[in-house]
Amino acid sequence: MQVHQILRAKPKTSIITVMPGASVADAARLLAERRIGAVIVSRDGETPDGILSERDIVRDLGRRGAACLSEKVDALMTRNLISCTPTDSADTVLEKMTAGRFRHMPVMEEGKMVGIISIGDVVAARISELAMEKDALAGMIMGN
Repeated sequence: MQVHQILRAKPKTSIITVMPGASVADAARLLAERRIGAVIVSRDGETPDGILSERDIVRDLGRRGAACLSEKVDALMTRNLISCTPTDSADTVLEKMTAGRFRHMPVMEEGKMVGIISIGDVVAARISELAMEKDALAGMIMGN
């Protein structure tokens, strides 16, 4: 299965972004309201400058306390993003996420962000794909 197939299966929503100068508190509020685990930091909504995850916020809260909430997102965000393309396989994406120990990845095409996928999206797609393969094999064995 390829990334574009995973994106097609997701509800059609815009990519959630925040400006680099937004506060961490505002980003945390956005994560809670949208029930998402990460937000892309972008000046134009198309080119990612970084990503801020709930994990990033919790880690800094544990280190510095509530003072981090008044910081700007660009102080906490991950700048060196690892991305994928619509033609990458689900297995490739899972390998990158596992190796990098992150759960969200922007999908890039011709220098622009066209989506974001989570490890949950990829795992769900793989489970669905494996279930179809199992059913096909069972059908062949049973002679259907």
